[in-house]
Amino acid sequence: MGKALDAHMKRWLTAIVLLPFIVVIIGFAPPAVFALLIAVVIMVGTWEYCTLTLGTTLTWRHLLTVGGSLLCPILFFIGGGQSVLGVLVFVLLIMFLLELLPSRTGVVDLDPLFKAFFGFLYVSFTLSHFIWLRALPKGTYWIFFVLVLAFSGDTAAYYVGRAMGRRPLLPAISAGKTVEGTLALIAFSTLCCYGYGRIFFSSLPGYHFAFLGLIGSTLGQLGDLCESALKRVAGVKDSSNLLPGHGGLLDRLDCLIFIAPFVYYYRQAFLP
Repeated sequence: MGKALDAHMKRWLTAIVLLPFIVVIIGFAPPAVFALLIAVVIMVGTWEYCTLTLGTTLTWRHLLTVGGSLLCPILFFIGGGQSVLGVLVFVLLIMFLLELLPSRTGVVDLDPLFKAFFGFLYVSFTLSHFIWLRALPKGTYWIFFVLVLAFSGDTAAYYVGRAMGRRPLLPAISAGKTVEGTLALIAFSTLCCYGYGRIFFSSLPGYHFAFLGLIGSTLGQLGDLCESALKRVAGVKDSSNLLPGHGGLLDRLDCLIFIAPFVYYYRQAFLP
């Protein structure tokens, strides 16, 4: 009980310390500073991903994947969609080339290549959408909307799951997640997103924000489960110990990985 309470306090203290910094950067920093923050977050998250999938021993694959992860936020900031697609093809070609050149026996193990390229897409490409979100009209409000969507439901799931959770969701992947917690996550996220939309986007129909909350919270839970699967395969509890009470940066980003692109493309497709 004492250890659980101590971990819970660390969780809240870390959030309280980081929250003002995050709010200031999102709300008031110039676009270049915000993009720099996203680039740093992506680089750290990609490094944690590499330690989970490629091992803790430093190799050229770690360096290439982490270094290459910076290309996406740079191009999201200075370029358009075509340049982003171009760099994805370029990175894939380079990774293939570097895997093939050392082979002298005719036997090539492409498993590390697939892990490295997936990490490039999974962390860098998805999270770079925050840069495009902030560049939209009322972009800072959209960034805060994504955070409300992700973390309101996450908080509800944590407390409802601990108090009322009885049925495991996917115990083979994440032993702590329950059906009750997941339902609370989806319901509370939907409610909070609808309320946020009525307050900050009052000229737009509220059902859009309820729908974004409903689908986005489901995608956020999927992102959480995907990262849990990576940790289960690696045999670790957290992606790192960077954030006291939370684990690694990737442990905090996992629910945002699929939400940010979803919200951006929905906004572009269906809202003025």
